[in-house]
Amino acid sequence: MTRGHRTLLGFDYGRRRIGVAVAQELTGTASPLATVATMQSGKPDWGAIEKLVQTWRPDALVVGIPLNMDGTVQGMSRAAQRFANQLHERFRLPVHTADERLSSVEAKYRLRAAEGRSAEDRVDYRDQVNMVAAQLILQTWLTDPHNEPSLRATDDSADDRHQD
Repeated sequence: MTRGHRTLLGFDYGRRRIGVAVAQELTGTASPLATVATMQSGKPDWGAIEKLVQTWRPDALVVGIPLNMDGTVQGMSRAAQRFANQLHERFRLPVHTADERLSSVEAKYRLRAAEGRSAEDRVDYRDQVNMVAAQLILQTWLTDPHNEPSLRATDDSADDRHQD
């Protein structure tokens, strides 16, 4: 499929849950789609992800890479990159990465703006945050698909900040 007419699935990877969004390159828009819980082992629920891939038949996938504010990698950066590699191996689709700095912070802000402080009281609040973060990751990538983060110098002191 030519660039401009593709369907994309975006992922906000976390050790407890993975937010998923869908985008249409033609319109340049992304929408929250689902949250996939990880298994007790910490591994993604590949069956649930496979169902989303089969249902939406994306032409490419985009995974958010959490970086420190100075652009250096952290433990979750490497974990998200591993997840991106696993997606490629399992589904044989192009997998792109996008800088996801502050996507969860922005997602929380948007949910509060739309629903007020009561958004945080919802049972599915964390799921909503992850889905909206995945939407923001896709929108970031759609805006500049050539600005993929490189995993450079590490700062292991920040290994586990991004858990969700």
